[in-house]
Amino acid sequence: MRSFSGTGRLWHRLMGASVRRWLGFRLIEPDPVALAPEPVTLYVIPHPALSDELAVTQLTRKLGLPDAGRRVELNGLMLPACLPLARLRRTWRGVKTQGTESLGPLLAALEQDPTLDVQLVPVSVFWSRAPGKDFGFWKMLAADDWAWSGRLRRLLSLIVNGRHLEAHLGEPIRLRALLDDPQTRLTQRTLARVLRVHFRRVRARVLGPDISHRRTLVRGVVGSPAVRQAIDEAASANRSHALKERKRAERYAREIASNMSYPVLRFLYELLKRLWNRLYDGVDVHGLDAVKAIAGERTLVYVPCHRSHVDYLLLSYVLYREGLMPPHIAAGRNLDMPLIGPLLRRGGAFFMRRSFKDNRLYAAVFNEYLHRLIARGQPIEYFIEGGRSRTGRMLDPRPGMLAMTLRSFLRDATRDVAFVPVYIGYEKVLESNAYLRELRGGSKKKESPLDLLHVLRHLRQPHGRVAVNVGEPLSLTDFLDGIAPAWRETRSQPRPEWLKQAVPQLGHALSERINDGATINAVSLVAMALLATPHHTIESDLLAHQVALLVRLQQRVPGSAHCHLPTGDAAAWIDQVVALGFIQRRPQALGELISATPEQATLLTWYRNNVLHLFTHLGLVAFAFRNNVAFCLDELDTLLAPAWPLIARELNAREVADHRQHLAATLDALSAEGLLKQSDSEWRRQPGHLESSEQLRLLGQPVQPTLERTYLLLASLLRYPSGELTRETLEEHSRLLAERLTLLAGLNAPEFFDKRLFSALLETLEAQGWLRVEADRLHYDEALMRAQKRSRTLFDPELRHRLVRLTRQ
Repeated sequence: MRSFSGTGRLWHRLMGASVRRWLGFRLIEPDPVALAPEPVTLYVIPHPALSDELAVTQLTRKLGLPDAGRRVELNGLMLPACLPLARLRRTWRGVKTQGTESLGPLLAALEQDPTLDVQLVPVSVFWSRAPGKDFGFWKMLAADDWAWSGRLRRLLSLIVNGRHLEAHLGEPIRLRALLDDPQTRLTQRTLARVLRVHFRRVRARVLGPDISHRRTLVRGVVGSPAVRQAIDEAASANRSHALKERKRAERYAREIASNMSYPVLRFLYELLKRLWNRLYDGVDVHGLDAVKAIAGERTLVYVPCHRSHVDYLLLSYVLYREGLMPPHIAAGRNLDMPLIGPLLRRGGAFFMRRSFKDNRLYAAVFNEYLHRLIARGQPIEYFIEGGRSRTGRMLDPRPGMLAMTLRSFLRDATRDVAFVPVYIGYEKVLESNAYLRELRGGSKKKESPLDLLHVLRHLRQPHGRVAVNVGEPLSLTDFLDGIAPAWRETRSQPRPEWLKQAVPQLGHALSERINDGATINAVSLVAMALLATPHHTIESDLLAHQVALLVRLQQRVPGSAHCHLPTGDAAAWIDQVVALGFIQRRPQALGELISATPEQATLLTWYRNNVLHLFTHLGLVAFAFRNNVAFCLDELDTLLAPAWPLIARELNAREVADHRQHLAATLDALSAEGLLKQSDSEWRRQPGHLESSEQLRLLGQPVQPTLERTYLLLASLLRYPSGELTRETLEEHSRLLAERLTLLAGLNAPEFFDKRLFSALLETLEAQGWLRVEADRLHYDEALMRAQKRSRTLFDPELRHRLVRLTRQ
């Protein structure tokens, strides 16, 4: 045990008095709670360090916890209240840690006196892992990383980083309960092992796994059995020497591998903090506690939605600020350019080519590199959508990275992988002008790293707030247990039969979880209401009533369990959207109007589509009453049950477990708001002259495009006998009909006739059993014809006549 002589205590008190006012904590996790007063409280730190002891003492006094600077007497044994778990022994080879001598006497004292009890509180202190406002070379030099600090560096940390400490408190360990439990058999070794595991997990969560030297990692990738086999195959196929192919593999590995650097991470953190403070009114973060609970135990794979160029920068900044290690990010090779590429690589980016299916050697190198990151527990991030969403909707997930992650896990399933879905919602996205051009039919501009520099032009423009919402993590082990219970017995096979279906199911599950965390903000609310009007103009008071109604309905029947609603009132929301430049006020003698220009209306569709999936069930029920006066529950359930899976699949919304029960809750919510009137077992719409009738119409309007697309596709299919059309023929014909409909209606909505939407509709119809594919032909039966005939009652006569006439083209 470390000597705590009178001279040592005096030195401790002098140092404590000297630095007491200097030390300050940037982050304390978790939120401190009062410790139980009965047992004696001792604090445990990983290594002996006077700076850490002083920091823990200051922390306990600040929080009103039992003082870590006192001495404790236990059955004649005198101990400091702050104990190091391991003591250090310096040798000519460096610093080595050895087991502490204080745990043994402590346990012996407790065994001698059964009335004594002690609780150990593990405390991890990090010295400016995330730098504060003052930033520079010395702050980077003195901050924590995996290397153990010497006395000089510790002194430098105290001087330079003492105002920016980060403390992580573990759960108290009650030793008496463990000693009295005959199954525990608590010993000094077992207790030390438990504490070491705890400190290692905290350190891995905060700093990530130890970052190996890049050359070592590249050498390991190229020397792996899978890459060596690919080298031999390439040499044989190209009739070249194996050494030449090995050098090519080394070039591939260097081209791919990141070179993460703690000083660069700290530099980027400070740079991004200043950028976000200039761009946004604030960054709202929700749901990170669930990630912190598993960060040290599982490999984390962050899968955010992709709305903007700054998505990955924003997420890394938030994770670093909240005490989590930023992930290694899969980036397109087009970002690996002079100046920007090396900086991103040192910030954690690893680069991949758009396609490498025809280059087996490159594929082997990339797969091996990704596997080594996952197997070592490094956090990873990639976008399952591939590119940014130009429509505002969640795009269908691409299988590439998901399949590689799944195959890597099958190679080594000792450590579970947890996918972390992240929804990022903007009140105003930086790429507004580019999206406006593309939504109006312009060609997509090729992405360039120089687009990041265009951010400088927007620093003086308002962009509102941004939300980063972390959804429910998905355990890969639990997912595979659910879809393929025997996966462990077949994982050694190159391509198990269940793998082909597992990848799309995994992608769909993650898309749903991302959308579950959506934030409804002022812009999306106004877009939902305003775009439902024929000419994108509405009375100011009606708009305020409608957006307030949308929020109340979400409170009654939430679109998801994890969605987030705005605070404030309708007037403030409208003012915010006006300030951001999306709408304009028009004074009029009979009352103020709110309108959007054609350009503004086109752009607002992007923000409406961000949250459209949360309102689809409400909108579907409201649309049913547009051309029908009354329904009973059974009639409405029969009419809408086939349509809901189609809409949910298109918008990546989570399907409800009991459609009938959810339908009844929706009808009750609409009745409670006065939009419907219930009498006995029937629900009726309100008279047309009431404002509630107009509100019901506005609520149902956003689902009309999806229903129209479905009608066009089914009408086109049913014009031909079963088994005559191919999938490709039907998709193209439906797309052309949808494009013709937009031209005849004078709409500027390219997303309406996106061929991928029709492809997804066919996949859902096949999955629901309405269609079957035999010999590349589409087959159906009478059930589909009856359902399509019933769906006609959803449309008013004018719209129905237009759709019928169009499908006869």
